[in-house]
Amino acid sequence: MKQIDHSEFKVSEKIQLKITKTKIDLDASGAEIKDAMKEIRKDLGDWQDKLYAHGKYSVLICLQGMDTSGKDSLIREVFKDFNSRGVVVHSFKVPSEKELKHDFLWRHYIALPERGKFGVFNRTHYENVLVTRVHPGYILNENLPEINNIEDIDENFWEARFENIRNFEKHVAENGTVIFKFFLHLSKEEQRQRLLRRLDKPSKNWKFSPGDLKERKLWAEYQECYEDAINRTSTKKAPWYVIPADDKNTARYLVAKTLYSELVKYKDVKEPELDPEIKKNIAEYREQLHLEKI
Repeated sequence: MKQIDHSEFKVSEKIQLKITKTKIDLDASGAEIKDAMKEIRKDLGDWQDKLYAHGKYSVLICLQGMDTSGKDSLIREVFKDFNSRGVVVHSFKVPSEKELKHDFLWRHYIALPERGKFGVFNRTHYENVLVTRVHPGYILNENLPEINNIEDIDENFWEARFENIRNFEKHVAENGTVIFKFFLHLSKEEQRQRLLRRLDKPSKNWKFSPGDLKERKLWAEYQECYEDAINRTSTKKAPWYVIPADDKNTARYLVAKTLYSELVKYKDVKEPELDPEIKKNIAEYREQLHLEKI
């Protein structure tokens, strides 16, 4: 299988999505990619155990992408070998009545992973500068001061919101949260094929909504908003990775490889040393258990 430098997907300068790859050839069969995936997700699971024992960092993984980009199945496959107590997934839907009574980042703050754990945001705080930007009328539901109609939502409003997001990520990163942001970059044609599969397979029909077709008509607007959001918010502490997502197996592998390659750089993450007094008496504890009557 071709060796891939995961850093080529990292956004370190301004990008244009229309000329960014949605597919990449790993020079490997589907079976070979799946085998490589099994190895790296086991390594990730072992590293997560050390993170849990170490207890000083948390890891936040943000997944964004157009409908059908494969976020749900990626979560299932990448984290399959994790201890279930060490990873928590949050899928953010339309804000509830209670959530709308708080600032737009509130529900994301309270869902942040504890130290020692991974947190996965399936759709993220970026929905607040993506969906709301394509459909600015949604902002009116937030009942914000000085925002009384759509005309009040100007470029200054969006820049302030991007600044809030950058500050949010800077704050949590400075307090021990390692942040990864992945945009699953899907082509419009591949989305069409995946929507057709949802219609053609009875077992997948439940995933389809006529709303998917309405949003698809706004493809260009969404791509423009994604590109702007990524360019404005990819920082050293909270970088974006644009992952070619036309092939699901490849996308999953690239995400897992990126995570592991970056996380092993944290050399201080290791199991804590056993208390010297306990370590000194291990032989005695072992003998007690061997002599114990069952």
